[in-house]
Amino acid sequence: MARAKTNGIEIEYDTMGSPDDPAVLLVMGFALQMTRWPEGLKRGLADAGFRVIWFDNRDVGLSTDLAQFAPPSPMDVLTAAMTGQDASKLVPYTLSAMAADSAGLLDAIGVAKADVLGVSMGGMIAQLMALDHPHKVRKLIPVMTTSGDPLLPPATPEALAALTAVPASRTPEAIGDIAVHAQHAIGSHPDLRNSAGIIRARAIEDFHRSDRPFGMARQYTAILATPRWHERLDKVTAPTLVLHGADDPLVRPAAGQDIARRIPGAVFKAYPKWGHDLSDKMADTLVADIVPFLRA
Repeated sequence: MARAKTNGIEIEYDTMGSPDDPAVLLVMGFALQMTRWPEGLKRGLADAGFRVIWFDNRDVGLSTDLAQFAPPSPMDVLTAAMTGQDASKLVPYTLSAMAADSAGLLDAIGVAKADVLGVSMGGMIAQLMALDHPHKVRKLIPVMTTSGDPLLPPATPEALAALTAVPASRTPEAIGDIAVHAQHAIGSHPDLRNSAGIIRARAIEDFHRSDRPFGMARQYTAILATPRWHERLDKVTAPTLVLHGADDPLVRPAAGQDIARRIPGAVFKAYPKWGHDLSDKMADTLVADIVPFLRA
């Protein structure tokens, strides 16, 4: 792994594949570390002739911890956003700053332009990259994410509760248990979902690598405070492939369909039994659809 300075912070990142190959930037979702990208997805893209780049977003993993900023109240931020106030003034950063991080990382490592694939919150960041830094985005792949339209169908109560749940104590065992509970609430059908043992083990490994609950809280308020971007999506010029789980209870398939409807020429594809997770069993399926799109 390596570190790059950009946008006033340091980003922990890693790569796979030849520096001479076209670049694919993977942008991770809310609260998750770069370790969560399935090996099959990274290896499949690299074997197809792409240089794969993945990294820790600010405030999680080994990238810069914005500990000097106390986490804002999510309720205060949400109330401000819903009443037409500028909620971005209440938070230390928004998703737009995280999009600038992602674009800046490419600059820092000498990549002129990349195909950008983002999952969940990372898919929101990817869209903002395409809008705010279009010169850095060759093709766009938003995955299990939303257009930002507040009128879209909400998450199920169970999925939202799983997303925002906190362990009773920050011990490896408690972290592992809550990860299993969350993935059973928002993840894929058992035919696709990783086993409870794998989910627990990876959550504990990440806990030992970096435990930043306040960073996660700041990321959450960044999502809430970011001005909605759905009405800008018709300005996206990058060819776009939108991928979504047909059984996603957290970010409903209608959210992905809305992205595809708003971006000129975008294509939408949903996968049966796939929920809101990066299950290992989906890696080959995703690579099979992503590689032809990138090569076209």
